[in-house]
Amino acid sequence: MSPRPEEETMRMEVVNRIQNVIKELWPNADVQIFGSFKTGLYLPTSDIDLVVFGKWETLPLWTLEEALRKHNVADKGSVKVLDKATVPIIKLTDSFTEVKVDISFNVQNGVKAAYLIKDFIKKYPVLPYLVLVLKQFLLQRDLNEVFTGGIGSYSLFLMAVSFLQLHPRGDACTPNANYGVLLIEFFELYGRHFNYLKTGIRIKDGGSYVAKDEVQKNMLDGYRPSMLYIEDPLQPGNDVGRSSYGAMQVKQAFDYAYVVLSHAVSPIAKCYPNNESESILGRIIRVTQEVVTYREWISKQWGIQNNTETSCNGNGVTLMADNQQLDKYNNNLSEENQSLGKARSKTLETPSKHSSNSSSGPLSSSSSTLSSSSDVHGSMRLFRTSSNKSIQGPGNSSHGTLVTNKQYQGAKPQQFYHGKKRKHKRDAALSELCR
Repeated sequence: MSPRPEEETMRMEVVNRIQNVIKELWPNADVQIFGSFKTGLYLPTSDIDLVVFGKWETLPLWTLEEALRKHNVADKGSVKVLDKATVPIIKLTDSFTEVKVDISFNVQNGVKAAYLIKDFIKKYPVLPYLVLVLKQFLLQRDLNEVFTGGIGSYSLFLMAVSFLQLHPRGDACTPNANYGVLLIEFFELYGRHFNYLKTGIRIKDGGSYVAKDEVQKNMLDGYRPSMLYIEDPLQPGNDVGRSSYGAMQVKQAFDYAYVVLSHAVSPIAKCYPNNESESILGRIIRVTQEVVTYREWISKQWGIQNNTETSCNGNGVTLMADNQQLDKYNNNLSEENQSLGKARSKTLETPSKHSSNSSSGPLSSSSSTLSSSSDVHGSMRLFRTSSNKSIQGPGNSSHGTLVTNKQYQGAKPQQFYHGKKRKHKRDAALSELCR
């Protein structure tokens, strides 16, 4: 699931092609990367976010759009100028790699947010593992785009930061924390216990919850906090979650994941008839062969195919099934996909158990049942982190269904997307907010 070195190399080539076009137009322009590619928290199908800094009387959206078409940098028909958006951008799809790119002008917040995210990752080493899994979870449910009412990457990251800031167990933020239990606890908090109607999230000053009634007092008449109110730590007064009008759908999805994973790690799970053929994390996250094939094409073009490649940016998160076993161990795939024919040898990794360092806390029982369930599932964890940050197994799935040519042989991949109880122990003054 983590970015691979060759994927970073491929993306940098895309950036360089676009940067060359920009420099040809404006030699003094400054092109910077921000977003998930900058922070290393990107999925194989994630966009690249670029911002161009320069001096113009009016933003040269159409000038750059024409130049990109002229140089054949983008797929024909993929270049779109959104000049009426809150933040005007150019959207395009790279003509060779099919990587999507968003280009904005003179917007500082994205770059600042990338540095903020990196600082939090240093403070909370667990963040990359949680965020990558959560991003994939939302992606395959069409809940990851703000313009469709979902939760954007920045909002999701801040929710994860708040979750760790206010976690009642001191060991939750250590490198040795049980990441599987933390994932379940995240789903429980935001799927069951968080009061979206009355409570907002504040990150600055160590993190806290804030009453929406208090927030509204400082807002202009007629305005009120959004359903998912997240105070921007970089811009006071900015509600990061204001456009996530589908927050309740996300809440329901989190609740579903909590129920599924809680059952999967419970002692009774060993009695399930399918417990030997399903991975735990595979119950909520889909992995498709098409994305594995796409990543293999990338490996052939930009790197040496190796099952133990070093991951980029230090985010060593991987699913527990190799690319020959995706169909069998992923119950989210359809029966049709599972019967596609080609007999695959089935070998599942069985790393050591993932045990929690703490027996206290609201989900300490879940921690023990997770370890118990690991015995049943052949010492399988929800997902694992490797000490040498290696990648073993496939990448994550695409958004909806990704259709590719079966044989690339060095050619450009033809892709078409059919797309689609942990209670925080708070101060008494804030306990009412979470009821």
